[in-house]
Amino acid sequence: MMCSAENNNLIYMDHAATTFMYDEAVNVMVPFFTEKIGNPAAVYRYAGEAGRAVSEARRIIAGTLNADPSEIIFTSGGTESDNMAVKSAKNHIITTAIEHHAVLESCRAMEARGIEVTYVRPGSDGVIDPEEVRAAIRPETSLISVMFANNETGTVEPVREIGYIAKEYGIIFHTDAVQAYGHLPVDVREMNIDMLSASAHKFGGPKGIGFIYVRNGLKPETFIHGGPQERGMRAGTLNVPGIAGMGEAARISVKDMQHNADHVRSLRDRMIDGVLSNIPDVRLNGHPEKRLPGNVNFSIKGIEGETLLILLDREHICASSGSACSTGALEPSHVLTAMGLDAREAAGSLRLTLAASNTAEEVDTVIRVLKTIVERLRSVRSV
Repeated sequence: MMCSAENNNLIYMDHAATTFMYDEAVNVMVPFFTEKIGNPAAVYRYAGEAGRAVSEARRIIAGTLNADPSEIIFTSGGTESDNMAVKSAKNHIITTAIEHHAVLESCRAMEARGIEVTYVRPGSDGVIDPEEVRAAIRPETSLISVMFANNETGTVEPVREIGYIAKEYGIIFHTDAVQAYGHLPVDVREMNIDMLSASAHKFGGPKGIGFIYVRNGLKPETFIHGGPQERGMRAGTLNVPGIAGMGEAARISVKDMQHNADHVRSLRDRMIDGVLSNIPDVRLNGHPEKRLPGNVNFSIKGIEGETLLILLDREHICASSGSACSTGALEPSHVLTAMGLDAREAAGSLRLTLAASNTAEEVDTVIRVLKTIVERLRSVRSV
């Protein structure tokens, strides 16, 4: 089971930003902080338990992806994994205008090195058209990077179709699956994925640890130089407690995936129906069906997102106005503006992301509180 907030009055609906850890993942980690402290690279027997824990986590994660354990490279999280993938490109890159900043900023860094980047824009529902990706391909295209599911709107992209196109043209295909892994089925062989990024704290594991799947036969440039760890791609002493905790969280999240998804999807739909039927002038952002089980993103006309979050926080409700990495940014969401919303609509966005630990009662409370807050704010504006 997952750990929960100590404050029983708290309603946590920001699981896309970070999740509570599974109790089992915490328990697996503790001995590697206190007793089994050996360096997994050491040759003496005392270090063997650490080495075995790393190997087991690698085996578990590979199994969830239909990959080989040798194809799993441990990193500090999704941002590092995205950087490693994008910065492996040798020439023209195709990505989308709605990627996480970890991909977009990596692309901008590559542009500064003289690598050209094409940014494919989505439809108004946030879905990338695979044929738009095909049309952007050049003879020199070396990498296509399209996220599996959007972190703001929850829209699930046609990864399988894009992977097929990439394979057809012999182009490396990377997907940022940080929001999807542990919540949606992923098969890297079937989907023709060459590289995939994930982060443990998005699926019940600890912060500061993640992985990148790199298909055997690919050899990106060494990202962190030093020792020979991680097939020579990423030097440094391995974070054994984090890796062990991530492996356990991966095992549980994938085992319980279907059950959790069914429950969370019902809560999501309850939230969408309740808000749209009780609060006027609200728009659901993202595709109505092709979206993550727990993601809800609204634009509320005439309401500023930051003010809304502050007032929800006073009612002990944790939510977001978009990507957690954009908190404090003055610009409207690049995801929503790329989908065609104007700056004012994008600034009034609210993201509520649910998990199996949430309840129908919590959903109903949030709908009621949100309705009251919106009515109050609109009445003040009309004075």
